[in-house]
Amino acid sequence: MPTRRELGALTIATAAAMSVDAEAAPAPYFVAAWTASVQGPYPTGNATAQPELRFAFPDPDKGAVDQSFRLILRPDIWGRQARIRLSNVFGAKPVTFDHVYCGLQQDSATLMPSTNRPVTFGGKSLVTIPPGRDTVSDPVTLTFVSTPAAPMLKGRRLAVSVHVVGETGPMTWHAKALTTSYISQPHAGAVTKTEAEDAYPYSTTSWYFLDAVEMTALPGTKAIVAFGDSLTDGTASTLNGNDRWPDVFSRRLHAAYGDKFAVVNAGIGGNRVVGPVDYAVRPFAGGPAAMDRLDRDVISLANVGAVIWLEGINDFGTGGVEPGAVEAGVRDVVKRLRAGIPGVRIVMATLPSALKSTNGDYGTPAIDAKRKAYNQFIRSAGIFDSVADFDAATTDPATGEMKAAFQPNSSIGGPGDRLHPNRAGYLAMGEAVDLRMITGA
Repeated sequence: MPTRRELGALTIATAAAMSVDAEAAPAPYFVAAWTASVQGPYPTGNATAQPELRFAFPDPDKGAVDQSFRLILRPDIWGRQARIRLSNVFGAKPVTFDHVYCGLQQDSATLMPSTNRPVTFGGKSLVTIPPGRDTVSDPVTLTFVSTPAAPMLKGRRLAVSVHVVGETGPMTWHAKALTTSYISQPHAGAVTKTEAEDAYPYSTTSWYFLDAVEMTALPGTKAIVAFGDSLTDGTASTLNGNDRWPDVFSRRLHAAYGDKFAVVNAGIGGNRVVGPVDYAVRPFAGGPAAMDRLDRDVISLANVGAVIWLEGINDFGTGGVEPGAVEAGVRDVVKRLRAGIPGVRIVMATLPSALKSTNGDYGTPAIDAKRKAYNQFIRSAGIFDSVADFDAATTDPATGEMKAAFQPNSSIGGPGDRLHPNRAGYLAMGEAVDLRMITGA
């Protein structure tokens, strides 16, 4: 039998060895796996196929009142651990969240049994976020992810369930989710732990408060950020269909390189490069300018390796901005991206045609002339690593308009507006991005 002194020495040695092992163990490597660029406050934004929400949110100034959200999203890669980022950037008062969970969606608001896991913030189940701020959770272990690259996880959806304490006031949100999520009744309390759907009677095609999800991945895995406006956000694509051009590009990238990359969508419908300058005081549907949201929506994300940027048509169509001003804004953003993310690859996309669009002034010859001048700048500026020619992929050279087969609206039906392509058009755009633009091969 060892003596007490020997036992003590053994205990000290074991503790020292464990300490060395803990210090030697590498920190988990997180990469952005999903994003939803925030805007607000609700209901300012360009939602698509939005159900009537006056029963869920009777007073937008009060926002959500002691109720729960079950937010459905599709991570581009899965990991054994996840972190979520909650945002109150466009709120007017502190918002308190508690009883936050992550689980695997089964169908509708129902979860797969035994997958719903509690999420903490600094070791606590409750967190209060001041207006103008956001916060990242502690890592949560996703027990259902035994093998992150398992084929059966591809395309599956994560359910992030959050409860808000009291009144939130004006809500930070992302209007155009094109994905169905679920909301409890006001004053229903915390119903986030339940796996059943009966506590969530209301549906929405928007996301609220949640703007990023990170997953653990192999070191070296990189996030590819699709940055832009409604053409990236997916206007006129299929509701719940995941057929925006970044989705199409993601599937091609995974087919070629497995999970070495994760594609995330940082588009906002109606977004502009350089305006408006007073969004914080006077919000408008298109969200804060790309120049203003760059740090939050791109640079702050975990392990970004490349950015594919498609933007500018709203500056011309509703902003009345001249191409030179937009070009100056693009040069500024490129400089800030290279400073903020050393080694980042920047792919700029040309603007598809909106000639003869039925949407406002987008279809006029004057706007088309600005678009063509801006596209020439993109092709010749020499400040990007590559150019994705979405103009060539979607424009009918005989008419100068969007190809006829790309015009009918895939979200809500009808002839479309000749500004936003449908599923077929987004497929062509997603196919037009050369994978070597991202990999550098």
